[in-house]
Amino acid sequence: MLALLAILLVIAAALAYVGWHTSHQITRIPDVFSGLGERPARSTGAAAGALNVLLLGTDRRSDVPTTGSDAQAGAWEAGAQRSDTMMVLHLSADRRNASLVSIPRDSWVPIPGHGTAKINAAYSWGGPRLAVATVEQLTGLRIDHLAVVDWDGYKAMIDALGGIDVTVPKTVYDSYRKQTWTAGVHHLDGAQALLYARERSGLPGGDLDRVKRQQAVLRALSGRTLAAATNPWTAYRLVNALTQHLSVDAGWSTGDLVSLLTSVRHLSSSAVSYLTIPTAGTGMTQGQSVVWVDRAESAPLWKAIGEDRFAAWAAAHPSLLTRGTVR
Repeated sequence: MLALLAILLVIAAALAYVGWHTSHQITRIPDVFSGLGERPARSTGAAAGALNVLLLGTDRRSDVPTTGSDAQAGAWEAGAQRSDTMMVLHLSADRRNASLVSIPRDSWVPIPGHGTAKINAAYSWGGPRLAVATVEQLTGLRIDHLAVVDWDGYKAMIDALGGIDVTVPKTVYDSYRKQTWTAGVHHLDGAQALLYARERSGLPGGDLDRVKRQQAVLRALSGRTLAAATNPWTAYRLVNALTQHLSVDAGWSTGDLVSLLTSVRHLSSSAVSYLTIPTAGTGMTQGQSVVWVDRAESAPLWKAIGEDRFAAWAAAHPSLLTRGTVR
C-alpha cells in the first residue's frame, strides 16, 4: 500500500533538489522483462511516447524490507509475499494527464503457467516477472517499468510528510482489526493510514471499497508529496526514508527518474484520474472470495490506454472514475 504515483514524482524531485547520493538505496531488480515470451506490442505513432508502469505494494510482514532483492534469483522465496496493491500507471505521451487503474488483489484471472487464481498470487508464485506477465496478459498493454514498495516504505512516506487527511462519510467498524472509523475528517500517521487503506470488513463493497480507500490515500498523499517536493529539506527526508524500501526494474536508471520529473512538471493533480478496472461484482469460487473482472467492459479501457486516448475514454465514462470522498 503506497502513494504509487507520488513515489515516482518525489524521488525524481528529491534527486533533482538534493543530489544523487540517496540513489544507491534504490534496489534494482534484474531481468524483470526477460523470458516473458510473446508480449504486447509497443504503442506506435503519437502514443509511442506514453509510459505504462506497473506499481506494486507488497504485504510481507517482517522487519526486512520487501524490496526487489527478495525477488532476485536465489533470494526470492515463493509464497513469501503477495502484492496487496496493484495498479497500472499510464502517463500520456505529452505528460499532460495520467491515470491510475487499480486491479483488486482478489481479481480472478489467468496466471501464466499456473491456471486461474487471484491476481495477487502472481507475485507470490513468480515474483516481479510473473506479475508483469499476468498484467500484460490481462490488459494487452506493454508494461514499460516496474516499481515495488513494501509496507514500511508506505508508512515512512506518510510519516515523513507529517501525515495525511482523509474524510470518512459514515461511521464504520472494522471487525477484523476492532477499529471504529467515525464520520468526519481524520489526520492519519503512517500506521493509521495503513489501517484505513486495508479495511474491507464493514464496507459494503468489500475489496472494491478497499481499493477506493487506497485511491483516496493516493489522492491525499500525492498532493502532499508534490507540495513537499518544493522544499529541498522535506524532499530529502522523504526520499531518504522511501528509497530504503523501493525497488525498480534494473532498466530504470536514476537519470531516467530525474528525466521523468522534468517531463511531468506541467502535470497538475487535477489531471490525474483514479479508477478501478471494471468488474462484474464479487463471488465465490474454489472456496475463495473473488472479484470478477468484466472483460467486455475492460477491453475498451485498455485499448484507449494503449492508444493514449484515456482522457477521451474517461470523458465518456465519468461514472467509472473514483471521485471525492469514498466509503
